[in-house]
Amino acid sequence: MQAFALSVYRLLTWALQPLIHLRLARRAAKEPLYGQWIEERFGEYAQPRSSGWVWIHAVSLGETRAAAILLRELRAQLPGMKLLLTHGTATGREEGLKLLQTGDLQVWQPWDSKEAAQRFIAHFKPRIGIVMETEVWPNLCAAAQSAGVPMVLANARLNARSLRKALRLSALSRPAYASFHRVLAQTQDDADRLLLAGAKDVLVMGNLKFDISLDLSLQSTGQKFKQNSPPLVLMLASSREGEEAQFLEAIRGFAGLQTAQSATELVANKMSVPIQYMIVPRHPQRFSEVQQLCEQAGLRVSRRSQWQDRTEPADIWLGDSLGEMAMYYSLADVALLGGSFEPLGGQNLIEAIAAGCPVIMGPHTYNFQEASDTAEMAGAAVRVPDMASGLLKAAELLADTSQRQTLQLAGAKWLSASQGAATQQANAVAQLLH
Repeated sequence: MQAFALSVYRLLTWALQPLIHLRLARRAAKEPLYGQWIEERFGEYAQPRSSGWVWIHAVSLGETRAAAILLRELRAQLPGMKLLLTHGTATGREEGLKLLQTGDLQVWQPWDSKEAAQRFIAHFKPRIGIVMETEVWPNLCAAAQSAGVPMVLANARLNARSLRKALRLSALSRPAYASFHRVLAQTQDDADRLLLAGAKDVLVMGNLKFDISLDLSLQSTGQKFKQNSPPLVLMLASSREGEEAQFLEAIRGFAGLQTAQSATELVANKMSVPIQYMIVPRHPQRFSEVQQLCEQAGLRVSRRSQWQDRTEPADIWLGDSLGEMAMYYSLADVALLGGSFEPLGGQNLIEAIAAGCPVIMGPHTYNFQEASDTAEMAGAAVRVPDMASGLLKAAELLADTSQRQTLQLAGAKWLSASQGAATQQANAVAQLLH
């Protein structure tokens, strides 16, 4: 059954290659990086054949930031290591540029056809492969296993929804999970689910993202902008499709109520200051779309890319830059967590708490379940049932400095108690190499 499923899968991935070309061309119209080095997607490389790489695959932005934390420890333990870094998205590749040192390489993740995966492994002959978090590809795992490349699934997580999908496709997924020499799970719940999916050597080592080290220059920039801005900034952080419309509707809803004040007026009565609203979309291809949405609602928009030494006055500030979340969190007084107000699993709340920005989460946080649940229990974050409730809670926090400080102190304690995964996971990788 497994052999038949893999044969069908390989036929399908081979047949879909022309569609992948078309999809990349469409995405390149908005994000030009998708149109560059396309041959790498199919296992063809300009670089000469080589060997001895420590290969890290970080598909997108969040995984690349987690990889940066692990890489810092790996370089300390493996001096002189050669890094081969692969990505699947433009945001991941752009962020990954910051991690490269002399002698390192960065290429696209190969499309998961049998031929492309085998060409990738044969071309670079990695010493070890480290896949970040969730990216388990049957042909790539099989190619590495056939070539004797030890594979590690680092900072691994698997939510209940993904487990159900893996079990439905177990003829494909079980051999892929079983091919990893070591799986370094974030939590015990993740470990239990990964074992059910077919993984073998599973160790619980915590979440790398707790070991975050924020860019001090970005934090300084955020504080500088704050000095020249209204003192209270409410941010919808890493927003996903549908959430910006909810946010704008909630603002309009408050303004139209007859028996209650708007969120802005509620704070103004207590503090004599207005709220400055800010939206930072998760995906760069949506920046212009979100601007249009705000303008259609009759709101003036100022984009981050237009700022020089100071912010520009507007109803909505639009964060249209990559790699500056530490700056945005340092500028904001309260953040509504994107991805959690639509059923999308939420975004990472750890960076916000590390920057000292109080976080309000919506109901959907299954992608970061343990982090969000423990933060809520520790008093380091607040959960609300919907966007309107989130805006009301944000107004309450903005009006009460002591509540915000209580959240900040609880967040610092929660973060400190959860750190240490980077050293443990780097140790596990180094042990396999030695």
